[in-house]
Amino acid sequence: MSKKQNLRSTLPGDSSARRTLSRQEFEEAFDMYYSAVRNFLYYKTSRAEMSEDVAQDAFVKLWETRDNIDRKSLRSYLFTIANNMVINKLKREQLKFKFLNLQETGREIKDPQYLLEMSEFDEKLQRILAKIPDGPREVFLMNRIDGYKYHEIADMLSLSMKAIEKRMSKALAIIRKEMDYKI
Repeated sequence: MSKKQNLRSTLPGDSSARRTLSRQEFEEAFDMYYSAVRNFLYYKTSRAEMSEDVAQDAFVKLWETRDNIDRKSLRSYLFTIANNMVINKLKREQLKFKFLNLQETGREIKDPQYLLEMSEFDEKLQRILAKIPDGPREVFLMNRIDGYKYHEIADMLSLSMKAIEKRMSKALAIIRKEMDYKI
């Protein structure tokens, strides 16, 4: 039986359609879909390196969520993961670009009013960061300032990806509430 037939052999009425994805099934899915996912991402971004990174991250996410996977929708689930990851990555880059652009603009402006506003903003940001509990603040700073990906932070802190996501979510919620600004 070919790899495609093996993955697709589960019939709609089969009760085993939703179960943990085995290592062999994961490897078969990787062999079957990796190139397609990477190409899909390349068409969306026109950036080969980003496409490779996000495609690999999508398969990491698939492996982490391998419990209770529906075999009938494995391909679409994988492409949805990849699409969401690339959208999030592009949004983060856009935010980083806006921040860097703002900093560049700030260097050129010698207006005392602007400098005062930036100083006040910096103080407010420092107060807000101080309000965030240690764990979420650590994850937020590692991700947003140091540029680490969630899986890298999880490895460094010996935590699960879910714990990292939960801590980041908590940090962002506090920042949004305190600043009335979407990050």
